[in-house]
Amino acid sequence: METRHGYQHAATDIGERATQAPAIEEFVRFCYHRRRVGWPELYDEMCAVAARGVFRGWGFAELADQGICFTLSDLPGLAAVAAEVSREERDRARRIRATARPAKSIAPVGASAPSRVEELGPAAGPARLTPVVVGAD
Repeated sequence: METRHGYQHAATDIGERATQAPAIEEFVRFCYHRRRVGWPELYDEMCAVAARGVFRGWGFAELADQGICFTLSDLPGLAAVAAEVSREERDRARRIRATARPAKSIAPVGASAPSRVEELGPAAGPARLTPVVVGAD
């Protein structure tokens, strides 16, 4: 990380990401989970989170202490981290969806599904209501 104006700034090269403070990635991931959007909408969410101190109670100054700055010169590094985090989260969601898919068939192999409601029997059809007159003798 580079120090300017007394603050450490986010790395501008995605290759430097491994040396960044873990708070940078945690902050971006936190903002991404609040609004699953890409750049630049994610930047807007990060600014809103920082302005309200929603992430760990940290505002702009505390985030800057962790290397998370919102200046124009820091945007390329922040955008690179945001792109990486959003890609990882989309991949993770894709893997979860793939493992959570229900089985396509619950019938035994070789069994055929009924083609009509009547084949299922009386309990499978729609409920039949019988009108009842209340208060009439």
